[in-house]
Amino acid sequence: MAIAWSKKPASMEALSLSPPMSPTVILTQDELKKIAAYKAVEFVESGMVLGLGTGSTAKHAVDRIGDLLRQGKLTNIVGIPTSKKTQEQALSLDIPLSDLDSHPAIDLAIDGADEVDPHLNLVKGRGGSLLREKMVEGACKKFVCIVDESKLVKHLGGSGLALPVEVVPFCWKFTANKLQNLFERSGCVAKLRNDCEGKPFVTDNGNYIVDLYLKKELGDLQIASDAILRIAGVVEHGMFLDMATTVIVAGELGITIKNK
Repeated sequence: MAIAWSKKPASMEALSLSPPMSPTVILTQDELKKIAAYKAVEFVESGMVLGLGTGSTAKHAVDRIGDLLRQGKLTNIVGIPTSKKTQEQALSLDIPLSDLDSHPAIDLAIDGADEVDPHLNLVKGRGGSLLREKMVEGACKKFVCIVDESKLVKHLGGSGLALPVEVVPFCWKFTANKLQNLFERSGCVAKLRNDCEGKPFVTDNGNYIVDLYLKKELGDLQIASDAILRIAGVVEHGMFLDMATTVIVAGELGITIKNK
């Protein structure tokens, strides 16, 4: 599948994979994620404070950072994890960890995304870690987002999958109805996320997730963002607007790097 966006507002640089792949080679989605993750780790330098992302793509980046530390190719790294799961992974790899209280300024964050639009706006949080991800990635000097080409969309919500909103458990139905009515013109349906046992999914922060499913575009994303955050009961949403400085996309034809 070729990588294509309908608009190109940001600069784009295409890089070929090395070594060149045979046309008969078909990479799995996980292999594409790994390629993007390893490319992102090339931005890491010794002595950095790093935001460690959460999810299947970011996991590859954390593994790679652990490998380079073990080999001595990276030193004096401090990681700020974006979830309990990433914290456990990093500890298992002997990556030194800290938090935003001790390191309020982060050199670089590497994380995945569920959707990327042509302006490098993102949807994140389908794994449930959007609040901590936004706190950490909002504190970094450079945020490198890593995805495979299936995550590229013409507009946020364009995949037809969830736009997550973290809400307090208290009267969550009231909050979900407010969210659904807010985007009624976009054909919004708000659903509480459940875990594998059919119980409400609980975030690392003890909150619930309401997933918004949209049939039409939201319009002005900043206006939509502000409107969501004005609803009492909402903690944070999964739109990461104007936050990514670089997006690395792995596809069958190679690596594409798009910069702000």
